Amino acid sequence: MIGKIIEYSAQNRFVICLGVAFFTAWGGWALLHTPLDAIPDLSDVQVIVYTEWEGRNPALIEEQITYPIVSQMLSAPRIKVVRGFSFFGYSFVYMIFEDGTDMYWARSRVLEYMAGALRRLPQGVVPVLGPDTCRVGWVYQYALVDRSGKRSLAELRTLQDWYVRYWLKAVPGVADVASLGGFEKQYQIQLDPTKLLAYNLSIRDIMERIRDSNNDVGGRVVEFAGAEFMVRGQGYVRSIQDIEQVAVGTNAKGTPILVRDIATVALGPEMRRGLADLDGSGDVVSGIVIMRFGENALKVIERIKAKIADIQPSLPQGVEFVPTYDRSDLILRSLATLKEKLLEVILVVSLVCVVFLFHLRSALVAILTLPIAILFSFLAMYYLGLTSNIMSLGGIAIAVGAMVDAGIVMIENAHKRLEDAPDQSSRTRARVIIEAAKEVGKPLFFSLLIITVSFLPVFTLEAQEGRLFKPLAFTKTFSMFFAALLSITLVPLLMVLLIKGRITPLGKNPLNRLLVAAYEPVVKLVLRFPWVTVLVALFALVGSVPVYEKLGSEFMPPLNEGTILYMPVGLPGQSVTESSRLLQIQDSLLKQFPEIERVFGKAGKADTATDPAGLEMFETVVTLKPEMQWRPGMTWAKLIDEMDRKVQLPGVTNAWTMPIRARTDMLTTGIRTPVGIKISGPDLDVIERTGTAVEMTIKTVPGARNVYAERVTGGFFLDFRLKREEIARYGLTISNVQDVIESAIGGRVITTTVEGRERYTINMRYAAELRDDETQLSRVLVKTPEGSLIPMSQLADIVRTRGPATIRSEAGLLTGYVYVDVANRDVGRFVDDAKAAVAKAVKLPPGYILSWSGQYEYMQRAAERLRLVVPLTVFLIFVLLYFNFNSVTESLIVMLSVPFALIGSFWYLYLLDYNLSVAVWVGIIALAGVAAETGVLMIVYLDEAYHKRVQEGRMRTHVDLYEAVLEGSVQRVRPKTMTVAAIMAGLLPIMWSHGAGTDVMQRIAAPMIGGMLTSAILTLLVIPAIYMMWRWHGYVKKSLQPIKSAPSRPVVTDRNGVPV
Repeated sequence: MIGKIIEYSAQNRFVICLGVAFFTAWGGWALLHTPLDAIPDLSDVQVIVYTEWEGRNPALIEEQITYPIVSQMLSAPRIKVVRGFSFFGYSFVYMIFEDGTDMYWARSRVLEYMAGALRRLPQGVVPVLGPDTCRVGWVYQYALVDRSGKRSLAELRTLQDWYVRYWLKAVPGVADVASLGGFEKQYQIQLDPTKLLAYNLSIRDIMERIRDSNNDVGGRVVEFAGAEFMVRGQGYVRSIQDIEQVAVGTNAKGTPILVRDIATVALGPEMRRGLADLDGSGDVVSGIVIMRFGENALKVIERIKAKIADIQPSLPQGVEFVPTYDRSDLILRSLATLKEKLLEVILVVSLVCVVFLFHLRSALVAILTLPIAILFSFLAMYYLGLTSNIMSLGGIAIAVGAMVDAGIVMIENAHKRLEDAPDQSSRTRARVIIEAAKEVGKPLFFSLLIITVSFLPVFTLEAQEGRLFKPLAFTKTFSMFFAALLSITLVPLLMVLLIKGRITPLGKNPLNRLLVAAYEPVVKLVLRFPWVTVLVALFALVGSVPVYEKLGSEFMPPLNEGTILYMPVGLPGQSVTESSRLLQIQDSLLKQFPEIERVFGKAGKADTATDPAGLEMFETVVTLKPEMQWRPGMTWAKLIDEMDRKVQLPGVTNAWTMPIRARTDMLTTGIRTPVGIKISGPDLDVIERTGTAVEMTIKTVPGARNVYAERVTGGFFLDFRLKREEIARYGLTISNVQDVIESAIGGRVITTTVEGRERYTINMRYAAELRDDETQLSRVLVKTPEGSLIPMSQLADIVRTRGPATIRSEAGLLTGYVYVDVANRDVGRFVDDAKAAVAKAVKLPPGYILSWSGQYEYMQRAAERLRLVVPLTVFLIFVLLYFNFNSVTESLIVMLSVPFALIGSFWYLYLLDYNLSVAVWVGIIALAGVAAETGVLMIVYLDEAYHKRVQEGRMRTHVDLYEAVLEGSVQRVRPKTMTVAAIMAGLLPIMWSHGAGTDVMQRIAAPMIGGMLTSAILTLLVIPAIYMMWRWHGYVKKSLQPIKSAPSRPVVTDRNGVPV
């Protein structure tokens, strides 16, 4: 079949050229239209239900809102995790769906199930779905800065909320724009309780009067003089004076009592739950652009920047945008690095072809095939919806060396056959070339197929690791498939067209002569002592086991994003003022480092459902300068260590990661550090005590840089414990007293003003000086039905207590987190030691569960999957080898390449101080295929020499077998070393690359480089020894005939019959 395809392709030039030209042009079009990104989208399909209930404490939010929604969603289809967060005044419920679930199907299912939860929620509470985005949807952040200093933070926040935000939300691909920082304008009515007592007014009456005084109505139409006039009753509140003039009652003489008679009205800030700081200079107004699910980040950011350029002239003089996070920089840097490496790889591999073949026209066959196969791969990428990112382009980069293998082996075989051909006419040369291609076509096609099949385990990876590496697996598979296809179609055609003129014979090729001179003495020694060679190889294999055991483990190497995300945690219950102070100190300290270009800090939550954060939670994006501007000797790890030592503040626990990595981890596991522990159970107090014990234990484990157990009951509360008997005695209800607590003390939003496009709330409460301690609060008056006023002290006890500032839950169980930041140690061994320490020191109460999460959770999942799939893949490789050789023994000999390749992999990883990670295992999986390919070539050439002598009747003695194996090994050393050199040349540029995304690619390339070295040694030395032993004991020895005539010249042999 393959021989017929080669024959057809070589003889039908027009058809093959037309097809290749068409698909090449199509691939070029796909290359230009394939979307660009830094890395694949790693986030799960998530749907967020966000609910606000103003002024309510986390315990009440959990009981009344979060738990009813969580319990309802647990039975929804295709949901993996339901995670709840209850904060002061708002609730988040995150539903994470199984891989492959359509986002909008998931949102419709959540809406369907929400119908059952609505009847269980408090009256007036309306849950809403969060934006249709993913956890890494925060693609662009900016600050609005007034360089002139003429505008306040309140004015800038107004500009952001009511103008800039909506301009940017209209950009295609934007799901939401969240505001953060500054002050939201609010009308604040500060009541005087003494005047309320004097005028005998209740808070409820005042609220109703103000609400009734803020409205516009329509009176249909009236007609005057043939014209129709629409009637409007304009009564919207538009100023402080409008509020002050609202009549809330009358006195005994009938004189109206106005708001200004009983209260002070002023403009003030809305209660803040989020802050922003730029470079430690203090509070700043900021916006976060959230990308819609499935959109291309680079295109969205380009549109955002174009829109910002359009609206910049419309902003007040002196106001400008300052970018604080821009993912397009990471995307462009990553792709620039990969494109540069891809070009280097192509050039180096092309140089290898020229040097080894020593014939430029012949080398062009392989060189021309390479870009065509790559363009074909882009065609498949485009129609599968893959983006051009560091993983998809990396798959092509690591495949380049193997993609030319078939071509160069075919060309080399043609050179060999042409050298032996007596007739050098054009027709004869074409026939020789076609026959040479057919001769090696089948094993080469199967060897490329083996490389393709060897990547099957990567396709079985799930969740985050699957989404990261499947694009690489797809592109590498496409590349190898199209290379295999072109090797039996285009390559034979190009060989016929281009292999012309004088070809340097093997004996005169300087590189080949050098290879033979170096290789022949060694292989002769190996063939003299085959058993010793095999034993040495086995000892080397066994000796690599201790090296393997010394390797650490981690889920993924760090992905250098060019930005660092500093995520410290403060004390629970800390105030806005304290959070602002700490944020400014942290940012100013970080800005002092010469490697840092900009620092943008956030405390608390932005106005979006995608940000479940309390005021004690900080997120600071540290944008770094290019590494060429860093101090000499400074590295990423050293910089983080220095910053960690510098930013040590009382009550603050540090954690360091990167923006995309952190947001993905927080979505998938809820943990934002490399390692986390979740403690679940029915009682928050027990969870906190257990978490604290775990924290103290893990701090003693080497490698724990920062450990923090959430103080889940560490919030501060002022409880009004109502006296039911006293309340009933005065004819009051619980609701009457709670209205006063909620309105007079806490403040309640009465209504909202409408001022053109802007909307502002009107809030009413007692003046600050009348509610700043328990004594003042005890004097708050409550009006009875008879009109008398009763002080709060007679109706309630006021007590300071501690309780949960934030409540988390998973699958309906209350949960507390322990965050662990690991440094100078691999995650795998750290977790093993930490688990042993916790198991020994911490005893879990009955009914409580402790689970390890973060990167460790990913590692365990990936390891379990690979344990099942890798053996299956090895079996599939063996089956393909059997189809090629029709021999179990030869297939097993080739399979020996895989374990022997691991020797070099493990040693090279050890020397580079790399940990075992999913990236490393992907490299080892890729190595299995290319290692088997080199073994296939050796067996093919050994079989060729052996069967040639058998057909000639020259396989009668051990000497004949020795000479056949020597011929198959030495005389065809060039194609074997060419394949190894081409693969190595394709991988080495990746190892010396430097830039965004290279950390991951180097972990993939490293085991392949180390493994190819030892695999080449096995192929060139051990396989000939094993082959000779197998052929001697299995075939030649059994067929020995008595020698009737002596040889023409004496041959001195050793006891094994090998010439000496």
